[in-house]
Amino acid sequence: MTSNEPETDQVLTVVINGQAVIEYDRRKPLVSRQQSFLDRMDRDMDRGIDLDGHQEASPDLLARARFVANSLLQALEVQNDSVAAATCAYLALRLPELRQVRADNKDGQMHIELVFDRAHVPSQTVQFVKPPGRNELH
Repeated sequence: MTSNEPETDQVLTVVINGQAVIEYDRRKPLVSRQQSFLDRMDRDMDRGIDLDGHQEASPDLLARARFVANSLLQALEVQNDSVAAATCAYLALRLPELRQVRADNKDGQMHIELVFDRAHVPSQTVQFVKPPGRNELH
């Protein structure tokens, strides 16, 4: 690993439909203004959140994470980079063991998974070709 490659246990990766779209390196410190914004997000959620169509009066950390992950995906959809950055930072810093936010569009619905047990590994497509002049593969 080179010195400018992030360690995988320090990276939160946002993966949409199998493609990594954001990598957040937890080693990069936030400025006080950004940290204050994350604290304000917590205070706002202390008053309750709407999660999956029902009101959570006192959301725990996992409910907050699901709510923030949904906000992150909405921000990415409308290309609101500042909200995407803030929500990604919130997830990375409030849940240091979170490795991936995975979202997949299935049947017209976006399904979100918070992955704590494995870092994102980029997939590679391997194309097999038949050698010229061969009729069989061995």
